[in-house]
Amino acid sequence: MFGRVLAWSGRHGKLMDGLRVAPLAVFCLFMAVPYGANGPFDNGSLYIGVPGYLVLCVALIVPLLWRRDRPLTVFAILSLTCFAQWLAKIDPMPADIAVLVALYSVALRCTSRWAIAAGAVAEIGVLLVMVHWNAPTFSLFFSGSILVVTVWLMGLYASTRRRYMESLEERAERAERERDQQARIAATAERTRIARELHDVVAHNVSVMVVQADGAGYAIDRDPDQARQAVHNISKTGREALAEMRRLVGVLREDGSDRTDYTPQPGLGQLEELVRGAGVPARLRVGGPPGELPEGQQLAVYRIVQEALTNALKHGGPGVHALVELQYGGRELVVRVTDDGRGAMAPRSPDGHGLVGMRERVGMYGGAVSAGPRTGGGFEVLARLPVPGTRAA
Repeated sequence: MFGRVLAWSGRHGKLMDGLRVAPLAVFCLFMAVPYGANGPFDNGSLYIGVPGYLVLCVALIVPLLWRRDRPLTVFAILSLTCFAQWLAKIDPMPADIAVLVALYSVALRCTSRWAIAAGAVAEIGVLLVMVHWNAPTFSLFFSGSILVVTVWLMGLYASTRRRYMESLEERAERAERERDQQARIAATAERTRIARELHDVVAHNVSVMVVQADGAGYAIDRDPDQARQAVHNISKTGREALAEMRRLVGVLREDGSDRTDYTPQPGLGQLEELVRGAGVPARLRVGGPPGELPEGQQLAVYRIVQEALTNALKHGGPGVHALVELQYGGRELVVRVTDDGRGAMAPRSPDGHGLVGMRERVGMYGGAVSAGPRTGGGFEVLARLPVPGTRAA
């Protein structure tokens, strides 16, 4: 229930801001009657009447509706309004509390530098009020400062707590992603080990089939019965090899299901969808006339871009952007994935296998890949793959 209330308040921010400001507006409206009943004062201040009082209250309270999106602007507007009120020698009114509300918003949502500046402006306001309307004494200044500092510290505390909770949420999400990734890596490693063992079994069976076939070829004229037995052994060994091959394919399936996946593997045609669906804002740029690539080589390019974007999301830090570039022309296809993240400052995962996988895929086609921080900041993955149609030219 509480979570739904928070979600609803997040979707209706302006309405919630209005509800928070409503008590101050009602209090100022209630105080309009005493203000009008007191009439002009004899202390030399300017009496603006109830209409002027209401106009000034509106000028001080309405900007608070935008303090969530523009806290600095709202604080500046209210500070200037109160300064104009001081210059016009208008007595303090309940709506002046809006400056403290704006100060709280600045301390909550802005950097420490702006929070300190806003606190200093509020302190100057306390001093001006004392000089203009009261005999300045240290005790009065101290009392006013206590109120300002209390509001300021409350905003700083709320800001620190909010950042701390956001960091906890980010760590929890990162830990969950890393846990799932480690589980997938462990499962993949185990499947790979089993696949190697089954590969050895299949290779042995095929070798036996070759030997039996050679023997049958030699004995088919001299000893038909021996040749017939050899063909029978070939058939039996072939069925066993086929069964082991099915087990091998089943082990290599990621989902471990018995259903065969006939979906085509992704290629260059799916790169734009991959870039749009990446967890980081990314753009795809293609240069040169696209050439025809084998499906396996297209899959290698797709996986390289996928791994590079995953690394940018994992290690680039907040606000990272990525650029995927494909350059056709000549005898090779150049794939470059760059980001503007933390680069050399990004933490390195000791058990990461992304770069190894990239090198294996590119090495299958006689290409090369490099990855590392950029001199101007960020990270770059650069892969060069030969184009089969032009390599022999």
